Amino acid sequence: MKSIDKYLFQALDNYPYSLEETIESLDYALSYDDKNTMALCLYGRVYAEQLLQYDMAKEYFQKALSINVNALEVHTYYIDTLLLNEDFEEADKLIDFALKVKGSNKAEIWFKKVQLLERKNELKQAKKALKEVKKTIMGTEFNYAINETEKRLKEKLKLVSPKKKKKKKKESKKKKSSK
Repeated sequence: MKSIDKYLFQALDNYPYSLEETIESLDYALSYDDKNTMALCLYGRVYAEQLLQYDMAKEYFQKALSINVNALEVHTYYIDTLLLNEDFEEADKLIDFALKVKGSNKAEIWFKKVQLLERKNELKQAKKALKEVKKTIMGTEFNYAINETEKRLKEKLKLVSPKKKKKKKKESKKKKSSK
């Protein structure tokens, strides 16, 4: 086993419970190989998930993808960061790309698409994308999240649709009264 692997495993093992040890291990790993996409990705996660410094996180994710655009470990975390930072157009492009990458977890990427559409308040499209998650899922790891998301989308659609029904009723009353 290479030394970088040892430090990378230590960093992964420590994250997120011991951030100091995680950073120390990541620094050692990157001193051995400053182009290690897994280490860069984990650094990005620290900045996004713990420090809420999305711009710094994006820099680490972008560096990792500039080294290997097909780095599977980066896509989902980078998409999460883009969603949190409300970089919806970038997130949409990355999702579309990640869906084409061989070996990527398509169900997870489609789920990110659902989250993006929901954040953009495109609820009907989110519901359609959720069907894609169901088609591509290969296990039960997302069942709870899928079910809860489906319920939430239905509730949000109910909030939007009664307004349309009320408008239709008002329009039909106007038509009747004008006759």
